[in-house]
Amino acid sequence: MTGPDEHPPGDHQPAGPRPTDPDAIRADIEQTREQLGRTVDELTHRLDVPTRAKESAIESIARTRDTAVETYRESPPAVIGGGVAALTAVVGLLAWRRRRRRTAPARAAAAQAQQRRAVVQQAASRAREERAAAHAAVAGRSAARRRAAGRALASRRRATVRRRTVARVAATARRTASHR
Repeated sequence: MTGPDEHPPGDHQPAGPRPTDPDAIRADIEQTREQLGRTVDELTHRLDVPTRAKESAIESIARTRDTAVETYRESPPAVIGGGVAALTAVVGLLAWRRRRRRTAPARAAAAQAQQRRAVVQQAASRAREERAAAHAAVAGRSAARRRAAGRALASRRRATVRRRTVARVAATARRTASHR
């Protein structure tokens, strides 16, 4: 640091003894106050980050606007096309986000509906299997009745054939006995 009689480099103070005249001292004090005020203002500006950020943003916007204007002057159709493309992209992105936000509940409802359909399909499948099993059981009983009926018919036929055979044998025996 510098001492009380020394001034920092770049200061425009005369490098010499301090004045002894009261008017000169007042002038020196006034000059020091002004210098201190400027230093405080500069430090305040450096420490005021939001204001500096705002100024930087304003400068950036101005530079961007100037660049856009220069580019437009150089090639208007390309700038218009680029602007339209950028605007279309932004509108498309916003529409996509809005649709996605709106369709999230719809997708959840669709998933629940799909689960319900799967449960209904499983129940229908089970019902079909049960009907098929019942039909097979009925068909099995019917087949058993048909087989039983067939066996009974065959048994009656055999009995009829036996009776006829016995009757023929008896008739033949009577004829033979009467011829003797």
